[in-house]
Order: sequence, then structure tokens, then C-alpha cells
Amino acid sequence: MTVRTRFAPSPTGYLHVGGARTALFSWLYARKHGGTFILRIEDTDLERSTAESVDAILQGMTWLGLEYDEGPFYQTHRFPRYKEVIQQMLKQGQAYHCYCSKERLEQLRAEQMARKEKPRYDGQCRHGVPHPPAGVAPVVRFKNPLDGAVVVEDLIRGRVIFQNSELDDLIIARGDGSPTYNFTVVVDDMDMKITHVIRGDDHLNNTPRQMNMLKALNFTPPVYAHVPMILGPDGARLSKRHGAVSVMQYREDGYLPEALLNYLARLGWSHGDQEVFSIDEMIKLFDVTKVHSSAAAFNPEKLTWLNQHYIKNSDPKHVAHHLSYHLGQQGIDPASGGPDLIEVVKAQRERAKTLAEMAQNSVFFYKDFTNYDPKDAASHLKPEAEKPLKDLRERFAVLPLWEAQAIHEVVAGIAEAQGLKLGKIAQPLRVAVAGRAVSPPIDVTLMLVGREKTLERLDVALEYIRKQPVTA
Repeated sequence: MTVRTRFAPSPTGYLHVGGARTALFSWLYARKHGGTFILRIEDTDLERSTAESVDAILQGMTWLGLEYDEGPFYQTHRFPRYKEVIQQMLKQGQAYHCYCSKERLEQLRAEQMARKEKPRYDGQCRHGVPHPPAGVAPVVRFKNPLDGAVVVEDLIRGRVIFQNSELDDLIIARGDGSPTYNFTVVVDDMDMKITHVIRGDDHLNNTPRQMNMLKALNFTPPVYAHVPMILGPDGARLSKRHGAVSVMQYREDGYLPEALLNYLARLGWSHGDQEVFSIDEMIKLFDVTKVHSSAAAFNPEKLTWLNQHYIKNSDPKHVAHHLSYHLGQQGIDPASGGPDLIEVVKAQRERAKTLAEMAQNSVFFYKDFTNYDPKDAASHLKPEAEKPLKDLRERFAVLPLWEAQAIHEVVAGIAEAQGLKLGKIAQPLRVAVAGRAVSPPIDVTLMLVGREKTLERLDVALEYIRKQPVTA
């Protein structure tokens, strides 16, 4: 048997972390077992589904690197197929037309609830309606078995048993002929030969109904694994205030995709005490039966820690690829001038938790600043800094080779000649060149800024110092 999994989001919003985790688990399972991963867009909710949401889902999958082998398939393109199966089920007596009015069903529900019974359809039309009311467009209901039980051998939750007596006859087509969600899922899983369904546990109650319909259609139901929901740090259901935002928002905030994937993989699954997994390790080690059956709590600090780890330890070329986008958000085209982006990553990666932070801290390499940090300028661009900065400028202008070691020797030499600690020279120089007192090591900073820009910015700093009022 070839493993075939699917990720089937509804395009009524963005791809959020819960959906991304489900997609990841389905993808990992297919990749581990040499199977096929399918993307299916369940867009039958015509009022709420939007093209923008479809784009957001596709963008999120692409950014995360969760490539699909088949699809995307759109349910709205498959309406003729659903209609064909409904007609087949009506013909074979597995479904029937129901003419019950909305008013009757509401009254039935109210009476059942008054008796403290579970609201369910009473099967009035199950055996046929001799005289269908005129002008009423009937719905189509699935004829669910009346006795016995549905046993779900869930890979995460274990055995879950549902009594058929607790399941009513589900509507599979509305009065206008449009198919319902539970029915389209069944036909799609059958036609796409899905072998394993990994999805949120909010779908667990749908599973026995879907299994009964699949059996009626002579298709062996897939193996199911229902993943618990994700909670916020406070134990409440994950919401926007916890960070349940679009996956693409994490890109905007400066997270590497593999950091988010690593975090989501560990959100409810573990392999010993290991925290950091490469994609290849995730594929090799992932075991859906080891996913915890209890809800996992989202921890933004842990995600940020992982992101910082990946920024520090990933190939600088890879980090530079993603950093380029964030520099673009700062109005910078790294290809139009300035230092090599890979070298910037090497210089900055130890002091940035996110790529957005790294980009902001690197703007001065590519773009002249108009103002100094007020506090840093007041502390370091003082009259006593004028002579050291002037001497540095003279030495830098004639330095034969503009590289870090030579720059360091100039700075250290002037500090020694003037009887100053290195910091008393380096900090004014840093503020002059970077606009603030925080940057990579001063020799690396100047090397990346370049000789020409360094000299220009020293001239500006010296002029700034000369214009400062003399204090008594």
C-alpha cells in the first residue's frame, strides 16, 4: 500500500499555526513512508471562501517548504462528481429525499432538548414520502445504519467507539443541490485514495459519519489520527492575542521557516529530549503515534529561542536569502551597493533574534543615516573624541588594505599612542559610522561599511562635534 495523505484547508482565512502543524504532520508522514502528499482546497462554503485566502494558504505552504505532490484540487471544480455519487446513493437506497420543513425540524429539536435528549433527525422521511409537498426542494440525507457501532482506531487517541444509534441521517445535499462538507470529504478521500487522514480533533465527531458513508460506497476508510488543538500559554484556546496569526506574519516578523517548522513539530510530539531537528531528522524520526493526545501550549519565547538558534547556526547563504526580503522592507536593495549580504549575516547573526531585527540593525551598512542615537551621541561624540577621530580618519585614508585586521591595528595603535582604552576610541568611532553605540566588532563594522563611507561619516561626525556647544 502506498501511503497517501492530504492537507485540506478551507479558504475562509489565512493559514494559521494550527493548520500549518496539521499540514506538517501529514507531509512528514508521507515523506517518511515514501508516500504522496496531496493539497486539497475545501472551498464549498461559497459565502466565506475567497481567492485571497487561497493565495494566503498557497503562500504559506510555499514559504514553509511543504511541497505537495498532487493538487491543489478545488472542491468547487468537482460538483459534477458529487452530484453523480449522490444520484448513485439515491438509486441504491443509501440516501433519500427529505421534505421536512425548517419549522418542523426546529420544533423537533426544541422538544428533544426539553426532554434532555441529544438533538437528532427522527427519520420521518427515511422510508419515502408518498405525497411530496409541492414547491418544496428536498434535501438529501444519508441513510445511516440504525444499530451497531463505528470503531475508530485512532493513531493518536486510541480506540474511539461511536454508537450508530447516536448518529442521525446526515444531510449530504442541500435543497439547491449543493453538497455538504462531510459528503464532499468522503467522495474526495475515496477518489484520491487517501490512506491516512491526519487532522484536528475538532473533526473527530465527523469521522464515524464519514466512515459509514465510505463503507456504503465500498471504500475502506483511511486510518485516522486526530491531533489535539493548540492552546495559548494561559491554557485558553489559541487566538490572535496569543499569536494565532497567519503563518506569513511569522515571515514578516523575521522568523526562518525551518525554525517555525521545528517548533510546530515539537508542539505535541517529541523524540526524547531533542529540541532541534533538521528537516531530514524530522522525516526520519517523526512518528504520528507518538503525538500527545492532550493539547499543547504555544510558547512564543521558545519559538524565538529556536529562531535565534537557526539564525546563528544555519548556512549564512541561506539566512542571507531570507534576510534580503527584510532589507527590502526597509527600502534597501542589497544588490544596488553596499557589503555582501552573506558577510553581513556572519557579522550580525550572534546578536539578532529575528531577521527583522537583523535587517533593522543592518540598515546603516547600506543607507546613510540622518541622525545619531541622541543618548549615544551625547555619551561618545564629545569634544575629547575629536582628536582620536581625526587621527583615525587620516590613517584610514591611506591604509593600503581595507580589511578587518589592518583596521583593528589602526584603532589599537591610536588608542595606545593616546593612552586610551580601546573602548574610548571604538565607541565614538562606532557612533560616527553606525549612528549608535551597538554594532558588530568595530573592525568588521568598518570593513563592511567600506573605506569611502567610513571617511564620509567620520567627516560628518567631526563636523557634528565641532558644532556642539562648549560646556564650562
